[in-house]
Amino acid sequence: MFKIDIHTHILPPEIPQFKKLFGYGGFIELQKVPGCAHVNMVSDEGVFFRKVEPNCFDAKTRIHECDHHHVDVQVLSTVPVMFSYWTKPEDGLMVAEVLNNHIAEQFQAFPKRFIGLATLPMQDIPLAIREARRCKNLGFHGVQIGSHINQKNLSEKEFFPLYEELSNLGLALFVHPWEMMGEKDMQKYWLPWLVGMPAETSRAICSMIFGGVFQRFPNLRVAFAHGGGAFPITTGRIQHGFDVRPDLCAIDCDAPPKSFLGHFYVDSLVHDPDALKYLVKLVGEKRVCLGTDYPFPLGELTPGQAIEQADFPDKTKELLYSRNAMEWLGINADHFKK
Repeated sequence: MFKIDIHTHILPPEIPQFKKLFGYGGFIELQKVPGCAHVNMVSDEGVFFRKVEPNCFDAKTRIHECDHHHVDVQVLSTVPVMFSYWTKPEDGLMVAEVLNNHIAEQFQAFPKRFIGLATLPMQDIPLAIREARRCKNLGFHGVQIGSHINQKNLSEKEFFPLYEELSNLGLALFVHPWEMMGEKDMQKYWLPWLVGMPAETSRAICSMIFGGVFQRFPNLRVAFAHGGGAFPITTGRIQHGFDVRPDLCAIDCDAPPKSFLGHFYVDSLVHDPDALKYLVKLVGEKRVCLGTDYPFPLGELTPGQAIEQADFPDKTKELLYSRNAMEWLGINADHFKK
């Protein structure tokens, strides 16, 4: 069965030393480890962030592992720590260009195996629109943004021109959690990733619902990472809040939150077949796409494992494995016959 993984991350094998280029710090660098295939992601002050193996930056390694796991296509996006929304706008644009040019090289070299999502300098929407247009011309099929932009929710009206432009360009939008809320207060036990990430994704979904984004931009094709995070299991609470306190919730959107179920996509990354069955029931079998968070350890290490364990009928599995992804990306099967 044809498989498209919509949630994978990639880095260039080398990243410029942006601190030297821009004259201020806060950037991620790649540090080679003598005698080892992996590299370390470190801050430009030398603080270790993460070890990355060749599958994070080498296309042939990725393809070999995809073949092993029977994944036909990966949708490539940068690692969220690279977003750099906090930089000066022109510097953020340069960071985005470096990352996007590398992704473009991958899907241009292997058009049947990779599809690209661009990163944008979201701190400056005119520049973000400019980069989105450039990336459309390069062959990208969508963009990835964070669950908030420097703590501004995705419902802020300053982002509306970008949503309109993405709709006009036909580019899909992938929303990924980052800089998790409460991170400084829960450093132990990996809680930012286990607790903060699901909350961030729900924050993004609720912001776009209550902010009227889905109503204003009905042609914007949005997918959320990590199975929608905490949103699916708290949908009843969110709906109830809208019902009992419309004075607080229904300010910019007059439609009930549950009416938007089935409007947006989510990936399948919930790590539990029962949770996945509930997710499919909640948002609909045509709105869930295979997503693994490859190549990181918190991802689904055997792509499609939860889908197989959920024992869906073949028709549903085909939707989850590829048909929904193609719908979200705005492509069809002919794309892979070129």
